[in-house]
Parts: sequence; C-alpha cells; structure tokens
Amino acid sequence: MKQNAIGWFDIYVNDMERAASFYQTVLGQELENMGDPTDKSVIMKSFPTDMESYGAGGALVKKEGASPVAGGTIVYFGTEDCLNEQSRVEKAGGKVMNPKMSIGEYGFVSICMDTEGNMFGLSSMQ
Repeated sequence: MKQNAIGWFDIYVNDMERAASFYQTVLGQELENMGDPTDKSVIMKSFPTDMESYGAGGALVKKEGASPVAGGTIVYFGTEDCLNEQSRVEKAGGKVMNPKMSIGEYGFVSICMDTEGNMFGLSSMQ
C-alpha cells in the first residue's frame, strides 16, 4: 500500500484545557474529545480530520509519563496563509519563534511554541 510517511501525530500536553484553548484559538477549529481504547486514563482531543483528504490527523494527548519537549519533532499545520494563524499565537499564550519566512518553491512557514512548550509549524503556499 502506498502512503505518506505520517499517518497520525500526538502532541503531548500538561494542561489539556489550556492546550486545547490555544490550538482552537490559533487554528480557528474546534477539537473533539477522543478516547484511547488501550488506556482509559489517557485524555485526548483530536484535530478535525478527513481521512479521505491529503495530510495526517492527530490529537493533543495528556498521558502519565509523556510530556511536551522543545526542540523535538515539529508538526506543521497546513493553512491558507500562515501569517493569519501566526498573528493569533501570542494572544493565545504561545510564542512566535521564527516569523513567516519563505521556503522557496515550497511556500512559507512560521515556527511557534505552544502553551505547553511544544514547537510547531504553520505552513502555507502564500
């Protein structure tokens, strides 16, 4: 079966309500409660996902023994124009690390930090 490298992502958080509020504000999307069938103590909120569309789905995860980390893997959220979402990051309690910059023929990215200390990216073609 041919597929893209990423099929799902987890973003570990310490404070689920704070993290969910942050991403909902920045991305302008509601996250949905989601259960973990293997561990009832895990709290998850998923990003809107259409499994028939390009890209990977994922969730915020609060789990014993797992915590946010700066400088680790960076998840990039696809946007129409990453400057729009970047403008909401600091108001939502995060930090813009590298403002919108060109990556040549691949468009533009902004690198940010969420309220939990996770680095993430915003990506767009304009």
